[in-house]
Order: sequence, then C-alpha cells, then structure tokens
Amino acid sequence: MPLEELEHLRERYRELIGFVPPRIQARTDLLARLDPETLRMQEALRARLMYPPCFDVKTAQLMLFGMLLMDLSDAARLHAIAARRAGASYEELNAVVGLAFLFRGLPAANRGAEVIQEILRMEEEGRL
Repeated sequence: MPLEELEHLRERYRELIGFVPPRIQARTDLLARLDPETLRMQEALRARLMYPPCFDVKTAQLMLFGMLLMDLSDAARLHAIAARRAGASYEELNAVVGLAFLFRGLPAANRGAEVIQEILRMEEEGRL
C-alpha cells in the first residue's frame, strides 16, 4: 500500500483520538505490507460502523466507552478520549461509568474512574 494511502487511513484515528494507538499502528503496518486489500476493507467497514448517521460522534463514542467498560477493556480509554475530543463533558463520562456500574459492578466503576482521572491528568499536562 502506498505510504500516502496508509497515512490517510491513520488520519481518521488522529482526528478521532488525537493519535494512532499502538495496536492500530501495528495492524496497519502489517497489513499495509502483507495484505493491503484486507486493510482497506477493514477500514471501510470501521468507518461505516463507527460513524452511523443517526448518532453524532460524541454519542457514538460515549456508547463505545460504556460497552468496552463493561468488558473492562483497555480500549475503553481510547473511546473515552474520543468522546471527550467530540465534546463530552466529565459529567457525561461519569454518567456512562454509572450505567456500567449498574450492570458490571465495582470493577467497571473503578476502571471508569481510573480512565477519567487519566484523561483529566493528560489534559492538565497538555498531552491531549
């Protein structure tokens, strides 16, 4: 895959999250070299599903934050960052953590609080 096309694919992540997460960097690096068509297909599907016309970006990212928090996934952090970049307040992020707590318990509440605190620190330090 030409470098320009690869950078164009990665630009979507930079716009949404502010950076290209390491796992996404690894996947796009590998597939750009070994199977560019699969990479194109993955990214086209991701773009279609990540931005449904019925939800704004903030709402979609808040939902993804909550879904991933239910699994205690470390990717919850990335979607919390994306939600914040799309205009979500800390109150909204915390409300998602509260919803996750109702059905996933204290581990989700603890992980959610940890994520929000980390984002707050990163913003205060100018890293986001």
